[in-house]
Amino acid sequence: MAKKVKADASRQPFQYPLKREFREPDWTRLPGYKGVTKEQWESALWQRQHSAKNLKDLKDVFGPFLTDDIAEDILRDQNEKATMSLLIPPQMLNTMNEKDLRADPVRRYMIPMFSDRHKEWPNHPKASRDSLHESEMWASEGLTHRYPTKVLAEMIATCPQYCGHCTRMDLVGNSVPQVTKHKFESQPKDRYAAMLDYLRKTPSVRDVVVSGGDIANVPIAQLEAFLMELMDIPNIKDIRLATKGLQGLPQHFLQDDVLKALERISKRAWDRGIDIAVHTHVNHAQQVTPLVGKAVRKLLEMGFRDVRNQGVLLRGVNTTRQDLLELCFMLLDHAKIMPYYFYMADMIPNSEHWRLSIAEGQKLQHDIMGYLPGFATPRVTVDVPYVGKRWIHQLADYDRVKGISYWTKGYRTGIEADDEDALTRRYEYLDPVYTLPPEGQAYWKKESEAVAR
Repeated sequence: MAKKVKADASRQPFQYPLKREFREPDWTRLPGYKGVTKEQWESALWQRQHSAKNLKDLKDVFGPFLTDDIAEDILRDQNEKATMSLLIPPQMLNTMNEKDLRADPVRRYMIPMFSDRHKEWPNHPKASRDSLHESEMWASEGLTHRYPTKVLAEMIATCPQYCGHCTRMDLVGNSVPQVTKHKFESQPKDRYAAMLDYLRKTPSVRDVVVSGGDIANVPIAQLEAFLMELMDIPNIKDIRLATKGLQGLPQHFLQDDVLKALERISKRAWDRGIDIAVHTHVNHAQQVTPLVGKAVRKLLEMGFRDVRNQGVLLRGVNTTRQDLLELCFMLLDHAKIMPYYFYMADMIPNSEHWRLSIAEGQKLQHDIMGYLPGFATPRVTVDVPYVGKRWIHQLADYDRVKGISYWTKGYRTGIEADDEDALTRRYEYLDPVYTLPPEGQAYWKKESEAVAR
């Protein structure tokens, strides 16, 4: 007698295979791109020259789809709340749903509207413009030494595109009415020389994240020269190049001079026994297109160890099981990008409407487990001030009424050499106030009033 089969592959909260197509949206559907040729579209120079920098540019692209009420909403946000100026390449604008811009997830984080922001709690009372205190840990200008064996090298303070939730809004991009940006004081060549000098003198560092801003905005000859010198330092074993531009401006990585330089860099890394990878930042499945996949394949073919995604969890963008898993499968199946981290959004000013509570992040991690291969299941990660990255379930304690989670660490940052309590102190991460019960909100209302006084 045959044994009855009980398995039912179709009855799951999330359905695979995906129904979403892997395709480049037709840019000629948008009024501003009606006559744009394939050759123009695939030109990095054309993309940079036609990036939207203001509301007029957006109106030119979207035409009647950008209605007067939406335009007024965007303009008010730029004048009163935004911490980043507008800069969006056509490649990114083309991934937005022009027929429903208010609800579109890419629009929600790239072009914030005033009505998006939380009306009562736009800020957490303890929000700060350098929320991770990276500049406090500079070993030299732009070189953050937070972890024992790893550093962050910020090569530039600009990007091909500016995300509304940028954690480095303190430094990156143009000043806006709400934020006068800080600037690097040294010339690039002097900053790079100081970074390399520190790394030569600090053999405990083996791992360098080369970032900014965005390495796609570093002239490729400068980037190559810096990396070649970096790879001559004996203690350097891992290099990660950080660029959202791989998604926002894949055309940059398909230019002949850039490809030739990256191939030379990859070969030098192989010859030196150094692992080199690229980290990008994709937040929604509709941003995964064939041009992104083409750029990634070029990197993998020339010997980069991996291309990994470090997204940010943003309410209204990617914080449901459906949205997050769809993004991960689009990255993995089509673009050959490894889902790696999804960060809880950092506590910068005017960011509360995007942020999740720790409890919400924990549930999301729970809900996506089991669908992806283990090696491709992203970790929901909290970047705790003065600590660093922690998996969402690693907290030491959690006051759910006040929304305060407590975290510990087993190392000292670069500014804690003489801090006897660094390894026993409990560090705080704070939930959005509007996610708390009434008594928790009342607590923070009093705290907020005290700060205001």
